[in-house]
Amino acid sequence: MAGGNAIRGSRVGAGPMGERERGDAAPRQRISFFCSNGHEVKPAFAVGAEVPATWDCPRCGNPAGRESSAPPGATRTEPYKTHLAYVKERRSDDDGEAILEEALLKLRQRRGEQ
Repeated sequence: MAGGNAIRGSRVGAGPMGERERGDAAPRQRISFFCSNGHEVKPAFAVGAEVPATWDCPRCGNPAGRESSAPPGATRTEPYKTHLAYVKERRSDDDGEAILEEALLKLRQRRGEQ
């Protein structure tokens, strides 16, 4: 057990006063955003703040818009591709065979097996 007289769970400035010490909070407004799955999100913004056109839905992760009748579509996620998959997109099998033959020829020349 640690020694000392500190009260656990408190910090400097914490106390029952709350808002009176820090000042009043800015006036807020709740704006509704709707996602394509029918979820409604109501984040709070300061009255003078610029409200974004879209907001991420915390339930499904899809973008949510201000219009309930026309929410933005779900974003398409690309599946993970390996390095080999990207190489196969750029090269044909014939290109691969030619590169392999060139590399084997250089290797044989280095070893003196020509």
